[in-house]
Amino acid sequence: MRTASCARVGGSRMPGVGRGTGGAAARAALGLALLLLLISAAVGAVEDGDPWLRSVEPIVLGDERALYLSLGQEYQRSAFRRQFWRVRDPYPQTGRNEFRERYEERLGIAESRFGGLADDRSRILLTHGEPNRVVEVRCTTSRTPAVIWVYRDSELVDFGFVLVFLRGGNGSGPARIWHPNAGGSLSQSLRSARSCINGAVLEDVERQIVAAGPGYLARLDRILLKPRPRNGEWVAAFRAESTDVEPDAPRLPAGLAVDYLGRHGQRTAVQVVVEVAAEEAEVGDFAGHRSYDFLLVGEIVQGDDRFESFRYKFGFTEGQAQLPLVFQRFLRPGEHNLVVRVEDLNSGRLFRSERLLEVPELESEWQPRAETSMETRRLLREASLAMISDQPRITVVPPHDGLLTGFVRFATVTAGPGIERVAFSLDGGPPMVRNRPPFEVELDLGPFPRVRRVRADALDAAGGVLASHEIELNAGRQRFSARLLSPRPGQKAVDSVRAEVGLTIPDGGVVERVDLFVNQQLQASLYQEPWAQPLRLDPPGALAYVRAVAYLSDGNRAEDLVFLNAPGELEEVDIQFVELYVSVLQRDGSFARGLGADDFEVREGGVEQRLERFDLVDDLPIHVAVVLDNSASMRGALEEARRAVLSFFSEALTPQDRAAVITFNRFPNLVVPLTNDLRRLGGGLAGLSAEGQTSLYDSVVFGLYYLSGVSGQRAILLLSDGRDETSEFSFERTLEYARRAGVTIYTIGLGLPDGKARGRLVALARETGGTSHFIGGVGELEAIYRQIQVDLRAQYLLAYQSSDTSRSDSFRPVAVSVRGIPDSRVRTMSGYYP
Repeated sequence: MRTASCARVGGSRMPGVGRGTGGAAARAALGLALLLLLISAAVGAVEDGDPWLRSVEPIVLGDERALYLSLGQEYQRSAFRRQFWRVRDPYPQTGRNEFRERYEERLGIAESRFGGLADDRSRILLTHGEPNRVVEVRCTTSRTPAVIWVYRDSELVDFGFVLVFLRGGNGSGPARIWHPNAGGSLSQSLRSARSCINGAVLEDVERQIVAAGPGYLARLDRILLKPRPRNGEWVAAFRAESTDVEPDAPRLPAGLAVDYLGRHGQRTAVQVVVEVAAEEAEVGDFAGHRSYDFLLVGEIVQGDDRFESFRYKFGFTEGQAQLPLVFQRFLRPGEHNLVVRVEDLNSGRLFRSERLLEVPELESEWQPRAETSMETRRLLREASLAMISDQPRITVVPPHDGLLTGFVRFATVTAGPGIERVAFSLDGGPPMVRNRPPFEVELDLGPFPRVRRVRADALDAAGGVLASHEIELNAGRQRFSARLLSPRPGQKAVDSVRAEVGLTIPDGGVVERVDLFVNQQLQASLYQEPWAQPLRLDPPGALAYVRAVAYLSDGNRAEDLVFLNAPGELEEVDIQFVELYVSVLQRDGSFARGLGADDFEVREGGVEQRLERFDLVDDLPIHVAVVLDNSASMRGALEEARRAVLSFFSEALTPQDRAAVITFNRFPNLVVPLTNDLRRLGGGLAGLSAEGQTSLYDSVVFGLYYLSGVSGQRAILLLSDGRDETSEFSFERTLEYARRAGVTIYTIGLGLPDGKARGRLVALARETGGTSHFIGGVGELEAIYRQIQVDLRAQYLLAYQSSDTSRSDSFRPVAVSVRGIPDSRVRTMSGYYP
C-alpha cells in the first residue's frame, strides 16, 4: 500500500486535469451535483440501519442494497454477505479474498484517520487506495479548510487525477469533494482558503479544473463510480435461490417426504421427495411437446447460517398419475432445517414446506419409509440402493500432473464387497485384466502427449461389472468434459437408475447446470453439486440411454451418453465431428469474403464430406495464447515486443474473446491464464527480462497442451528468434503434436536468416493452417500482429461428421477447395488424428 505524504505540487498541470470532450459544462456540473447529493443522502439513510451495510456503503450497488434490506431472515443476510465478498474476489481459485482483506484494512485506516465514512476521503481511499501526494491547505494548526489528493494511477481507472476536498466546520469537519460551478457555500469556502499555506497551489488547481470543464467532470463521474463485482448477475441469481413465498401467492397442493438412505463417506445420504398429483399440475405445450415442468429451490439451514442452497428443474411427459420431484443431499448427522419451495412453471402455483431434519448416523441398509406412495417407493428403489456406501467402488489413482508419454503405471483403490478382478482399458481398447491385488497396470501412452482415457472396471467372480472409474490424461487445464460415472454402459435396470456425472472444469470455469435426459426426455436440471440424480425409466426394463449435458456460464458445453439394458451385440460406433477454420485468399492476396457453405468442398482421405455447420468466425469467440520468447537472445527486443503484444490485445480482443500470455526461456511459464481483462494481460507483460536459454519446442507443446481443452477457434502467436537450445521435445515430435492438437499456429521469426530454424517455423504454421512471418526488427511487429488479427476474423468455420467410422488412429488428411474462384488459395489444417 502506498504511503501518503504532504508535498507542494507547484504550478505544473496536474494529472487528469487536461481538456476533454463532453456536453455543456452546466449540465455536467448539475449532474455531478445531483450525484453528490444522492451519495450524501444514501449515506445518511443507513446511519441508523444495519452496521454491515453502513460499512460497505462506498462499494455496495443499488440493487444489492435493495435485496439485502428485503431479506427477512438472518441466515439469508449471512449468505448474502458471504456472496457479496465472493463475487468481488479477484482470484477466486485461491483461499484468500484479496479484495475483502484490502477493503477491511483500508476501512480501519479510514475510521482512524478520518473518523468514519461521513468524510468523502474515506470513500476515495476505500475504492482507489492511498494517493501519491497529499497537499493540505492549512490556515492554522487546527484549521485545514481544503486538501488536495493527487493520483498518478488508480486500481479502478486508467488515468491519473486530482481531487479537491473542502472541510466544513470552519476547516475541521468532514471533507466533501469539490467540483467547479458548485456555487453557494462551497465556492465561498474555496475563496476563503486562498490566503492560507498552499493556498496558491489550490488556486492553480482550481484554475486548471475549471479550464478543463466537461472533461474533468466526465472523469470525476468515472472516479466516483462504485467498483463492479466480477459477476454482474449475482443479485438476480441470489434472488432466484430464495425460498420465500408471498402470502397471497396461489398454492400448489403437494406432499414432502424424507428418507435417510445410508452412509456416504462421513455423511448421511438424505433423499427428499416432493409428490405432486398430476391433476393438481398444469400441462405445458411447447411446439407439440406436452409436459409438466417444475422448479425446486431449497435451503439447508443451521442456526443463523445457510449451510447450502440448491436448485433443480424437473420435467415429466403427460400421462403420469404421480409426479415425484426427487433430490438427494449429503448431510452430517445432527439437526438441520430444510426449506423447500416448488413452482409449477406452467401455472405459477407454489408449494413451500419447512421441515426439521434429525439426520441419523446410519450403518444399516436403506428401507423406504411409508411417507411416500407405494408407486414412488417402487420407482426409486433401484436408484436409492445405488447410494449406499457399501456398494463396490473403484478409483483410478491419477499419476503426476503434466504431459504423460511412454509407459506409465496406474494403480487403483477399491472398496466394497465382491471385487475379484479389475479390467483396465486405454481409449476403449482391449481390456487387460488383473486377477489379484494390488490392481495395477502399466500402459503405453505412446510418444506424443495426446488426450487419453484410462478406464478400470471392478469385476465379480463371474466377470460382471460391479463398478467403474475413468480418468483423462493430457487433457490440459482448460479442458471441459463430462463423463457419466454411473450408470455403467450396458447396466441392467427396470424402474429407475442413479446418474452421477464427473466433470473436468477449466481454470476459472463456472458450471451453470447439468441436464440429465432419459432418451429424449429432459428429466432433471442440476444447478449445483452433487452432480447426481435418480432418474425414472419408462417403459420399465426397456433399451434406453442416459445423456448428461453440462454447461459452463460462458456457453461451452460437454456431454456423455450411456446405454442401459443393451443387448450384447449392440455396437458402439465412434463418430468424429471435425471443425476446420478456413482462410480463402484471392489471386491478389486479399481475403475472399461473402462465401457460403455451397462454395466449399471438403474431402477427407479423398472422400467428399457433407457439411453440418457453416459460420463466419467474425461472429465467434477466439482463444489466443501469445507465446513470447524472453530468453537472453531476445535482449534489446523484448520491450518493444511487449508493447506490440499489448497493442494487439487492445485492438483484437472483443468481450467474448480470451487471451493468455506464455513466456519462455529455459522453461515455459503461464504468466496470465485465459482472460479478457486487458489490465491483467498488461500486468503479466510488465517487468519481463531477457535471460536464460531457449526451449522453443517445449514451449510450443506447452501452449498446445494449455489450449487443448478449449472449444472453438484456438490460436498460438509465437514470437522467437527461432533458435532452440534446451528442449526435451524434438522438432519432429513437436510438429506431430501440433498436427494432433487442432490449434492454429502463427509464427513470427525475429532476425532469422534462411536455414533450418526458419524452415521449421514455416512448417509449424503451414501444417496447422496458420501463417509464418519473418522480420528484421521489432518495429515491424505491430503491423504483423494487425495482419494476424485480420486473418483470425476473416475465416470460415466448416464442420462435418467424418464418414470414416473405423477405429484407426492414423492421421487423416483433409483437403478444402473453393468453387468459382479461380487461382484461390485455401489455408487450413492439413488433417487430424482421431
